[in-house]
Amino acid sequence: MRDDIHTTGLPALCASCEARHRGICGALTAEQLTLLAKASSKRKAEEGSELIGDAENVESYANVLSGVVKLTKMLSDGRQQIVGLQFAPDFVGRPFRTESTLAAEAATDVELCSFPRATVERMMAEQPDLEHRMLEQTLKELDQARDWMVTLGRKTAAEKVASFILMIARNIDPTMKPGQRAVTFDLPLSRAEIADFLGLTIETVSRQFTRLRSEGVIRIEHNRRVILDDIRKLAASAGN
Repeated sequence: MRDDIHTTGLPALCASCEARHRGICGALTAEQLTLLAKASSKRKAEEGSELIGDAENVESYANVLSGVVKLTKMLSDGRQQIVGLQFAPDFVGRPFRTESTLAAEAATDVELCSFPRATVERMMAEQPDLEHRMLEQTLKELDQARDWMVTLGRKTAAEKVASFILMIARNIDPTMKPGQRAVTFDLPLSRAEIADFLGLTIETVSRQFTRLRSEGVIRIEHNRRVILDDIRKLAASAGN
């Protein structure tokens, strides 16, 4: 836990939370965090657990503290399409919506800090900085969606797979230091889910993983653990 001026007066629930420094809670004062903490609770969800269903009444929101959340949309024919991934300290939910438009599932074991919808919306009305932070979060997600459209529409299969791995590498660890080159992580999606997310076949995804490994861009252990000795090589393979 950080022991500095930024933790002075904070409730223990918030002072020990690294996600607070980059999440929406960073817009709140110590007094406001104390009020929010009284209505908040930390919880863990196992991989595969549904956090909220599509078209479900929204009663609470959450900050991702660790792990990866998978967002999906149900198609008219009953199939599910993966439309996004969320990492710490992303905000799960849409303020001022009473019904969800996407389903959220724990792609890995996750830890969440949950708080009632009514509490957050009341604080947004009282605290302009919080509403501003929520707008920034929404615009960030919009930018990411547009960037992903470029990836899916213009990049080659090799660049798509490298871009996916790069996204995970840059976001999966909230304590990752700027400029850090070496990264190790477990893939939060199966090969089939990656193929679904990228609009590729499973065979194509597997071939591109093999190519990245043979070129020394990545190393793979136990099928899902990815080791990057230099993230810059992966960025180059992604066309960045």
